[in-house]
Amino acid sequence: MKIRAAVLREINTPWTVEEIELDGPQAREILVKTLAAGMCHSDEHAHNGSMPVPLPIVGGHEGAGEVIALGEGVTEFEVGDHIACSFIPSCGKCTWCARGMQNLCDLGAQLLEPGMIGGGYRHHAADGSDISALLKLGTFAEHMVLSVDSAIKIDNDIPAGPAALVSCGVTTGYGSAVNRADVTAGDTVVVVGCGGVGMSAVQGAALAGAKNVVAVDPSEFKRESATTFGATHSAVSMEEAMDLVGGITNGVMADSVILTPGELLGEMIAPAQFLTRKGGTIVATAVANAAQMDTQLNLFLFSMMNQQLKGCIFGSAAPRKEIPNLLSMYQAGQLKLDEMITNTYTLDQVNEGYDDMLNNKNIRGVITFD
Repeated sequence: MKIRAAVLREINTPWTVEEIELDGPQAREILVKTLAAGMCHSDEHAHNGSMPVPLPIVGGHEGAGEVIALGEGVTEFEVGDHIACSFIPSCGKCTWCARGMQNLCDLGAQLLEPGMIGGGYRHHAADGSDISALLKLGTFAEHMVLSVDSAIKIDNDIPAGPAALVSCGVTTGYGSAVNRADVTAGDTVVVVGCGGVGMSAVQGAALAGAKNVVAVDPSEFKRESATTFGATHSAVSMEEAMDLVGGITNGVMADSVILTPGELLGEMIAPAQFLTRKGGTIVATAVANAAQMDTQLNLFLFSMMNQQLKGCIFGSAAPRKEIPNLLSMYQAGQLKLDEMITNTYTLDQVNEGYDDMLNNKNIRGVITFD
């Protein structure tokens, strides 16, 4: 079938909206009509080359839609079901899935390789050449072919925009606080970087009962917006936050510092360390340049203060459990998802949406489809 999709052909060039050919679903795959796609910063990492992806590629890894056709052997879904994408697939069979660590599923090792999980390509340019799909999803398109391992069935009455956000950003940020930092009632939590992932970490910390949630971001718009999601204090930088956090904790410092900037840099670890109390936790969630190897860390204090530095992917959550859980919290009015969508865009406005993100005009932009 012919569809329109946003394709990246070379790094640091605009997304091009093209008519391409999409094959039907093969075994253990579904065909989905896309209803909404979140505009996550990770797509910008693909765009600027800091995350190596096979080019050309259909962008987008946050998405929600309706199942319109089934491939051979699909029993988990029916035509008419609504789904949210899961940017980490979960097979349910590997060691990590068996341990309840679906975010570390072995299928994740294939995400930056060309083609689909089941092999081969489903997307083709007008000249017949093959196109990959970002993280095996490609949500910046009118239709998607997905592995059943990359889709989560959701209630049909959940709005598509909020459903798309839990595909990555919300689940990642919320889990960074609740699962990885293990925030408990009365904690002081610092969240560094308040885009979609960071704002979800703010929400997670607040919902977990943190007494103080300090939002750190150079953008005044994001600092002010953070109060809507549970932030009690804000600062322009980690350096500015030092005196603030010291004051509200009587010098004890933060129980946890969660790093969710647009790009994680090695130089951010040391100031995060100095914001963290004895025995406290630093959670590194944001994407760093894949080639970066250098990190600043005071090893003497790290060991003498018994601190922890933890990586985090997909909120250290099992997506098949966490995505329905977060959407049920949204339906109950506990988790703010509508408020995270600052602006919506058409597919043709994909470049405008990313310009707005880079210029700190959005908490999260969402592409909507008719």
